[in-house]
Amino acid sequence: MLAKLTKVSTAVAMGATMLAGAISAPAMAADKATLTLVSEMKPSWVRNFNPFLATSRLATTNQFIYEPLLVVNEIKGGEVVYRLANKHYFSDDLKTVYFELKKDVKWSDGEAFTADDVVYSLGVAAKGGAADVAGISAKIAGVKKVDDYKVAVELKDVNTGIVAEIVRAPIVAEHVFSKVADLTTFTNENPVGTGPFTQVDTFTPQVYVQCRNPNYYENDKLAVDCIRMPQLANNDQLLAAAIKGDLDWTSAFIPDIDRVLVSQNKHYHYWFPAAGSASFMVNFKTPNANNAKAFNDVQFRRAFSMALDRQAIVDIAGYGYWSVNEYPDALGDQFAAWANKDSIAKYGKYSKFNIEGAKKLLKDAGYKDVDGDGFVENPDGTKVEFKILAPNGWSDFINTVQIGVEGLQEVGINASVSTPEFAILTEKVQNADYDAQFTNYFAGPDPFKYYNTAFHSEQMDKARFGGHHNVDKELDALIDSFNKTGDQDEKVAIVHKIQERIGSNQTTMAAMSTNYNYQYNTKRFTGWFNDKNPQARPVVWPDTPERLLHVLNLKPVK
Repeated sequence: MLAKLTKVSTAVAMGATMLAGAISAPAMAADKATLTLVSEMKPSWVRNFNPFLATSRLATTNQFIYEPLLVVNEIKGGEVVYRLANKHYFSDDLKTVYFELKKDVKWSDGEAFTADDVVYSLGVAAKGGAADVAGISAKIAGVKKVDDYKVAVELKDVNTGIVAEIVRAPIVAEHVFSKVADLTTFTNENPVGTGPFTQVDTFTPQVYVQCRNPNYYENDKLAVDCIRMPQLANNDQLLAAAIKGDLDWTSAFIPDIDRVLVSQNKHYHYWFPAAGSASFMVNFKTPNANNAKAFNDVQFRRAFSMALDRQAIVDIAGYGYWSVNEYPDALGDQFAAWANKDSIAKYGKYSKFNIEGAKKLLKDAGYKDVDGDGFVENPDGTKVEFKILAPNGWSDFINTVQIGVEGLQEVGINASVSTPEFAILTEKVQNADYDAQFTNYFAGPDPFKYYNTAFHSEQMDKARFGGHHNVDKELDALIDSFNKTGDQDEKVAIVHKIQERIGSNQTTMAAMSTNYNYQYNTKRFTGWFNDKNPQARPVVWPDTPERLLHVLNLKPVK
């Protein structure tokens, strides 16, 4: 997702040396290779390593303490990297997923890892409630132990994309968690895990350190001894610490990064791989009857799209980090391999900046300036005037909308910016109580998550992503069919049909392909993922499974 912009001042950052120095203590033993990372920013740390408490657990709990069964490598099209499991497969009817487990894994307390742990952990998820942090309870019919190292997950319906969701459920030690009376209050201060960093060496409200699991099954591949999380409250503090050289791995939005960071610290580098997409949309069910006439006219929506100066959005609002998105369905660069070239050939012109083309579309469709105010009215003479929502404080969103508004006004569409608080915006969009908005979208290992959250009618009242509220049952059926097959060619064909339907309808107005924010310090470690070594998503954000692969690839500088 796009990060909130915060005002970054080089002067403030350069002057914050006292703060940056403060986070350097306590020092680790000189013989330990300690990696300092910033996975989240908070006013203080609270010792909570319970992976079932999604809103309060520490950001280094999953992956680093509790390894997943496997990692779905999104940047490589969903390639599977096995971790606690060494194999998985579906039954012939696609209603059961089998996981075969590694036999050489131990918990950090020395107990053997077996199928009992997986059955218990997935059983917690299957019961639903707050502990189902992967959101899979509605999709799982049951979890069974086949033998000591094999588990069967029975599905309620065929869903060939379910594996990527199942493996987001934390796998915990049954001999520890089954004895806990209430999982919702358990803080798990001294965790027992299968991951690389299970030993809590230091813990204060200002900094904590997790060190090597003595029983880690891949200790021979692990060159990092400890991970260290300093407490930082905002991007200004992060930037000051990075300039000083106190940080190794961060995933922050830093405007003008070459000037404010790289020029100040020669060891700092960055990589911005594609991460999804972002679009403008109109609400097909807007309560404003006059705006509804325009919004439900595909020619108006096409003119709207052509009025967007995507390159200016990328250069100004995105500081050049993003890339222009001209896909008719806003799919984005991350899924370029799935693109329907025929659909692009037919509808791509409507996703290109073309002021004169937009004016002609409006004129040919009967929109004209009746009252002489410089803005067009509907063909029946009624006024078209609307606000485009962007969350308050999200400067990248607001700047994007402002650039969009300038283009719309130039072609004669009377649009303006509105910046409600995020919670208010979300409620309005969910309830179809608004006119237009700008939003980013989820990515994923394949296009399903994007299409499902952005266009399926069942999702339109659940978040801001499907806020167009355009119900298309044929499109719903196509989206539903994607995970009913395991045939990759069939999946591609389905995606091409989805693109054709969205593109022909101009359901959304693409703006740009977003990026992952990622910075790294080469002074102490090598092996960083980057554009020359693009092994996986490089971000250190909470619950990014690929960060486990990343840390295993790092080596101390000799």
